[in-house]
Amino acid sequence: MATNLVVRNVEEDVALALKQVAASHGRSAEAEHREILRSALRRPPRRSLAEVLASMPDVGEDSDFDTRHHAT
Repeated sequence: MATNLVVRNVEEDVALALKQVAASHGRSAEAEHREILRSALRRPPRRSLAEVLASMPDVGEDSDFDTRHHAT
């Protein structure tokens, strides 16, 4: 079931930008607004930094990544 959504107090420059983007996509500002909401809310959730780090392969030794130069 579709629902009506009213957005009030949108800054003029934001409304103008929406109209310009909509025109470049060949659709109305209302249709563009729906598409922006749809794409923003249906994208997969972002992974946390901890999840990204945990997914990295466990290769090499810590010393392989030591960039400090030691005098011998």
